[in-house]
Amino acid sequence: MSAPKKVVLAYSGGLDTSIILKWLQTEYGCEVVTFTADLGQGEELEPAREKAVMLGIDPRNIYIEDVREEFVRDFVFPMFRANALYEGLYLLGTSIARPLISKRLVEIAAETGADAVSHGATGKGNDQVRFELAAYALNPDIKVIAPWREWDLSSRTKLLDFAEKNQIPIAKDKRGEAPFSVDANLLHTSSEGKVLEDPAQEAPDYVYQRTVHPEDAPDTPEMVEITFEKGDAVAINGEAMSPATILTKLNELGGKHGVGRLDLVEGRFVGMKSRGIYETPGGTILLEAHRGIEQITLDRGAAHLKDELMPRYAELIYNGFWYSPEREMLQAAIDHSQAHVTGTVRLKLYKGSVRTVGRWSEHSLYSEAHVTFEDDAGAYDQKDAAGFIQLNALRLKLLAARDRRLK
Repeated sequence: MSAPKKVVLAYSGGLDTSIILKWLQTEYGCEVVTFTADLGQGEELEPAREKAVMLGIDPRNIYIEDVREEFVRDFVFPMFRANALYEGLYLLGTSIARPLISKRLVEIAAETGADAVSHGATGKGNDQVRFELAAYALNPDIKVIAPWREWDLSSRTKLLDFAEKNQIPIAKDKRGEAPFSVDANLLHTSSEGKVLEDPAQEAPDYVYQRTVHPEDAPDTPEMVEITFEKGDAVAINGEAMSPATILTKLNELGGKHGVGRLDLVEGRFVGMKSRGIYETPGGTILLEAHRGIEQITLDRGAAHLKDELMPRYAELIYNGFWYSPEREMLQAAIDHSQAHVTGTVRLKLYKGSVRTVGRWSEHSLYSEAHVTFEDDAGAYDQKDAAGFIQLNALRLKLLAARDRRLK
């Protein structure tokens, strides 16, 4: 690969990406453009601008963007229409943010005439795959620079030495080993490494940042009502809100009640297993609510088919194939299923749990007349069930008769 002339770097302002920024300048002698996305990680982003300027970046080449609404509207909500869970548990909080960041990296490269993009993901994890598959899907000619796979800064000591040599500020707590690594956005926080690397040991409570310990949550349950239109949440307790505002509010409610904690050992796409501590308070409430409204608005056949497709859909997102034709095909089917997923769900939040306790909709398929134990006034003829059972039992009878004959 020829040396790049201009590189767009996914830049957090932290130590690692600051080292990458300087390394790109010194290793390739190229111009660097920084992109910092506000995904709702809860950090002040202006320091990233100041640090980029200090490291010699032209202010015109510094992009800091609030993409929270786009993130929830165009990535999180479509994923939640599928009730996506990786390996049955993980709500894909890190995975779903990567295609948006990659999209903006590629777009900014086109706007600025850059011929390459760069990220700070290591060569051991999933994020390198997600960033790069998305970038190539959007621009097959883009160069991708992954410093962790190229440089010889293979230890924390070497990184710190490089930072000191290049006058990159080092926060005092970074001079020792960090207790764990954190990724955060509006959907979740993910903590990995160090004190969490032994899966036999319970994670210390200080790892959790968005949720109170369920045992310390309020002793009184709290009710919340979420209204959906065509599979997407549009209001909380009757108040219409934007997608990002809804998720922010649900995070607040879930965090207060200790909802959404997950201790997971997952199978990474690159082959190894890793242990992560995830907090997805708002997403956990949203999943329960979406399941609740689907219970009365989605036909059994469609609902069961969706559940069969979901693990494949979740795996595609986890593995970095958001921009693949197969994910888009599945999305089209999922979105079609949501045409009547409209109505309101009432949920109870209490000490780490969220439960659906009521749901109603003008699009409901639920018929009290058909299921009542009282007189159904002719809505359902119970005698019809006899023929239904006999037809479904026919092959079972034939199998049983053959087996008895051959004994």
